[in-house]
Amino acid sequence: MNKKEIFSGILAGLFASTSSTIFLTLILSNSPIEDTWEFMYKQGKLTGLISLGALINLFIFIIAIRKNKTSFAAGLVIISLLIVLLIGIIKLI
Repeated sequence: MNKKEIFSGILAGLFASTSSTIFLTLILSNSPIEDTWEFMYKQGKLTGLISLGALINLFIFIIAIRKNKTSFAAGLVIISLLIVLLIGIIKLI
């Protein structure tokens, strides 16, 4: 496996998840992002927002697999597992 492609898959997955989470926050709320995330955390819905934002990784993963970019897809799987770990930590706090 090519480590450079794995790292680029991790960066692409992180960027896609973060940007789509911010995009969803901006669409769903008129408040600033920080206030919205704090409010959603208090309500216990922040993990759902993060999960929705991470769904874009699935589409990128499918495209990478179809183009035989398995190292890039492995990076997407790694970042997806880290997002699941983050969601679990937030649920425990």
